[in-house]
Amino acid sequence: MELVLRAYVTYLVIRGVAAFAGATAFTLNLVYQAEVAGLGPLELVLVGTVLEAVCFVAQVPTGVLADLYSRRLSVIVGYLLIGAGIMVEGLVPAFAAILVANVVWGVGATFVDGAQEAWVVDEVGAERAPDALVRGSQVAQASSVAGIVASVVLAGAGLNVPIVVAATAWLVLGLVLVVVMPERGFTPAPPEERGSWRSMRGQALTAVRATRGDPALMLLLAALLCTAFAGEGLDRLTQLHFLDDVGFPSAGTPAVWFGVLSVAGMFCAIGFTELIRRSVDLADPARLARALAVLQAACVGAIVVFALADRFWLAAAASVCVGLLRAAAGPLVGAWLAARTEAATRATVYSLVSQVDAAGQLVGGPPLGLTAERLSIRAALLGAAAIIVPAVPFLVGAARRVPIPSRRPPVDRRDVYGP
Repeated sequence: MELVLRAYVTYLVIRGVAAFAGATAFTLNLVYQAEVAGLGPLELVLVGTVLEAVCFVAQVPTGVLADLYSRRLSVIVGYLLIGAGIMVEGLVPAFAAILVANVVWGVGATFVDGAQEAWVVDEVGAERAPDALVRGSQVAQASSVAGIVASVVLAGAGLNVPIVVAATAWLVLGLVLVVVMPERGFTPAPPEERGSWRSMRGQALTAVRATRGDPALMLLLAALLCTAFAGEGLDRLTQLHFLDDVGFPSAGTPAVWFGVLSVAGMFCAIGFTELIRRSVDLADPARLARALAVLQAACVGAIVVFALADRFWLAAAASVCVGLLRAAAGPLVGAWLAARTEAATRATVYSLVSQVDAAGQLVGGPPLGLTAERLSIRAALLGAAAIIVPAVPFLVGAARRVPIPSRRPPVDRRDVYGP
């Protein structure tokens, strides 16, 4: 039990530090790219497209490596690469350098994606993992608030300063995990199989077959593909919509207002995620899918309001709603996968899901960026909302195709996490 508690606490620390670094780096990252590096709307989207292309190519190979070698090692290498890439972006404000930086940290992100979730499921057990994943999401949201504040404060010394500080945090995290991160629930492949391309291909094919044999998982992937098509446009155009179309109150700079909106969004997301954690059975994939359908339907409405808003406070409220709805969906997907995947291929399946997300953003980002360039940012945002609509029936269908789970005695969280 002590080992389970150590892994649980380590996971929360990882989520907290990584979220703090992420919020510090990315709260004003697009402002840095637009104002310091001089990138336009299409270039901003192209940076994201390169990032997603790298993630698409690297997701499954890194997931297979995590399943064959070590999920712990994959997470450590991933955070070190993320830190190195972000450091390059913060030190060299040029389009080409930013592209290279996104390639490096994109590869690092694929090492972490899937491996981190698979690691915690292995270490705390499949029954306790959904609660750990949701609690980790809440820790990440709380840490993001501190990161947002740090980003705004550090930006007073230069828009690149938050990026450099965040890169340092990721590098330190990777080095510390070498010492403190346990791995006792994972059994690697035999040494004679690890270096074999045939074994890696076999591992990937096993995960693909497991995915294709699960109609509910296929429908979930279809829904995630829809949200991914819209995701890149939302991520890259939200701040530009405020800067170019909506404007800000006279009190405060855009950097300060972006920080305020991000903090408000994080606090709302923390409360909303806790509400979902208490009201949704995280061990029931059918209920999780129905909850995801409701979240996506609400997200469509919020994006439409945000796209059409011409007053700051209406746009701000809609933007916060979009952010908290998207944030709440992430841990529910993680809990769904934890309940529906086998230990031997879990990291690879997580990576397949991340690859679907990367593919959707890779395909959907450029058209939305071009729409913003040629027509308007409002038109691109409305297009993003329309793309998400089919995700709702896909998720409803997934809920209907999940087998009825057998009744199991509930896990007493106090046995693992304390009162």
